[in-house]
Amino acid sequence: MHRQNTKSIMIGNKQIGGGSPVLIQSMTNTRTEDIATTVAQILRLEAAGCDIIRCTVPTQEAAEAIASIKKQIHIPLVADIHFDYRLAIAAMENGADKIRINPGNIGGNERLQAVTAAAKERRIPIRVGVNSGSLEQPLIEKYNGVTADGIVASALDKVQRIEAAGYDNIVVSIKSSDVLMCVEAHEKFATLTAYPLHVGITEAGTLISGNIKSAIGLGLILRQGIGDTIRVSLTGDPVEEVKSAKIILRTLGLRKGGIEVVSCPTCGRTQIDLIGLANQVENMVADIPLELKVAVMGCAVNGPGEAKEADIGIAGGQGEGLLIKKGRIIKKLPESELLSALREELLNWNPLMEEP
Repeated sequence: MHRQNTKSIMIGNKQIGGGSPVLIQSMTNTRTEDIATTVAQILRLEAAGCDIIRCTVPTQEAAEAIASIKKQIHIPLVADIHFDYRLAIAAMENGADKIRINPGNIGGNERLQAVTAAAKERRIPIRVGVNSGSLEQPLIEKYNGVTADGIVASALDKVQRIEAAGYDNIVVSIKSSDVLMCVEAHEKFATLTAYPLHVGITEAGTLISGNIKSAIGLGLILRQGIGDTIRVSLTGDPVEEVKSAKIILRTLGLRKGGIEVVSCPTCGRTQIDLIGLANQVENMVADIPLELKVAVMGCAVNGPGEAKEADIGIAGGQGEGLLIKKGRIIKKLPESELLSALREELLNWNPLMEEP
């Protein structure tokens, strides 16, 4: 897979575009004015692997809160602005590393030029957001409905308006809840400009449907080398967005590191709470900085063989469990001790001392 060579853009101390690794974004769902709660959520997102965070800025108080929030976090902060161009300027004055606007709802060219001038003065990138759900009526009429061509035309118009204001420090986001339309729009837009793309399936939905739609959409787009930063949009805890994004990038070979958890489907032989155990293992390994594959198997009969491709695994049933390395059983212990034994092995992992 060849990554497209897009324009390099700095968001705080993080680079997107120019062949840099694809970075993961998420968005807080707290009131930005509530600084303590917002900071606590961002720190959780950082721990989960979030690279860039976006906060909504609906009020002057929220814009001013950015200064305090920035002092307590360690990743770049993007201010999300709707309608009021003054809040975009206030957010930048308070330290936002990037602003997200839709030039179509920020006001006339005079207001857009004021925002652009403030961004230019501070070298702050502008993310141009276009959403199929708010496509302009003339484009809907021109293209006979909401289409990929209409989305691309809308995005190009927004980019050209910012360029006309004398600025090219731009990131583009073109989103649709229609997965295949979103993919088509990205394929077309990527041939027309070199600006880096923020990729996501908007309003993707709940944990199950949102993950499936995002995995398919992002997979199809990223596999073509298109996309420089991603957000998995889910209705739920934003930490889940980051976890899903990491798995998508790792599956596509775009990110290394982290522990991959594989688990067998349940069947009639399963005599352990495999579903609960697999989820516990996934949560438990999130903070362990190793690049390994961990298997969670529900059957002591087939478990060791099925876990052969993993570096380490556990299998269990009828109150007892097995700790397995490279398909070899190295320990038999009570089911209640499986999780702690696995964590102990991982925390003391030494590849030079692996079992033969």
